[in-house]
Amino acid sequence: MTVKLFKRNTMRPHHPFVLTLFTVILVCTRTAINAANIPVTTTSIPEIESDVRVDCNNDEIVVSISTRSGRFNGMIYPAGLTKNSPCFGEWVQTSVPVKYKLPLRACNTMSMELDDGGIEYFNTIVVQPHLKLVTNQGRSFHIRCRYSTRNNTVTINDIDGPKLDYLHSEDTSIPPMPGCTMKIFTGDPSNKEVAENVKIGDPLSLQVSLDKQDTYGIRVTDCLVRDGIGSGEQKLINDDGCPLDSEIMGIFQYSEDKTTAIVKFQAHKFPSTESVYYQCNVKLCLKANGGCVEANPTACGSNRVRRQANNADSSEGTPATIEVYSGLYVNEANDLAKVDDDSVFSEKAPDDAICISQKNFAIGICVAGLILMLCAITAILCLLARRRPKKVSSNPSSSIYSGPYTNTAYSHSS
Repeated sequence: MTVKLFKRNTMRPHHPFVLTLFTVILVCTRTAINAANIPVTTTSIPEIESDVRVDCNNDEIVVSISTRSGRFNGMIYPAGLTKNSPCFGEWVQTSVPVKYKLPLRACNTMSMELDDGGIEYFNTIVVQPHLKLVTNQGRSFHIRCRYSTRNNTVTINDIDGPKLDYLHSEDTSIPPMPGCTMKIFTGDPSNKEVAENVKIGDPLSLQVSLDKQDTYGIRVTDCLVRDGIGSGEQKLINDDGCPLDSEIMGIFQYSEDKTTAIVKFQAHKFPSTESVYYQCNVKLCLKANGGCVEANPTACGSNRVRRQANNADSSEGTPATIEVYSGLYVNEANDLAKVDDDSVFSEKAPDDAICISQKNFAIGICVAGLILMLCAITAILCLLARRRPKKVSSNPSSSIYSGPYTNTAYSHSS
């Protein structure tokens, strides 16, 4: 009898190992995804009401602020100013509404001329319901007030108030006083690009203009610059129209019709704040018979201009004086030399540290986990493919041994 032996496939399945590895990878990936979700803490309802009342007065803006509790305990200040400025206000358990006053020509309040001839004043205030800390309960409000009048004032003849000097002339056909404006442009004034936010050293042009007419001309005098919080003031042009420091501001250049005066200078600021306010006195003069005398570089520094101005004033009467204002923000640049946008530079972090945000780090962990999972699955498939048995062709007439040898069983009977 021939005994046939066949090889049996005794390899065990690897499904439990695959499931365990897959579960571990899923847990790691889930943990990385949870790390990307930045926890959001729930906050209470804001104490500061979102609706505020704004009253536009002649020389100030009054903002009325209310709270949900009916009382306010905190501070109000213009954005960008510190606690040491006079624009900073504190209230301790005060009944609402709280009234905060913003001057039109101080405390970072700026203005811009509208197309209809009016002017708009604007500022941003911060309301914090805490006397010491800046918290997420605070709110900021952008305040705007529009006026139909121009940004200048005519002084009146009064002992207790401002001063107005009237033009005296026997000609009753003289037209009414024209409007006068001051604007600060970036670069050349012909570009008509009004300067609002510049850097120290940027080229600027200050332009004083009178409405076009044939009767009056202007002479710009007594120009000064202020920081708007009462801690800094510098005079630039004296009462003769001559510059006090030509490196800060030069002499005005007048147009032929004496209705426009322009001076070019570089942006500057005070250390206390980024806002600067310019103010000039504009004296009106009658063009007839050479009544408008302007300052010139050769005359400044002598008594010639003063004598000519006094002679013109005595012949034509005391000139009307118009005060004009304008302001802008000047930022302190880290480097006055501008860097081109396409320039490349490198900065070495301390100890060669690599800084990365929490969100980007979590995303990187997720991507790395997915790549690891794919690599593990690929390795398992390759392992299974290598351990799979080869197919053996079955032949009923042959045994497991080849060649002439056979396994033969003999029986012996007695």
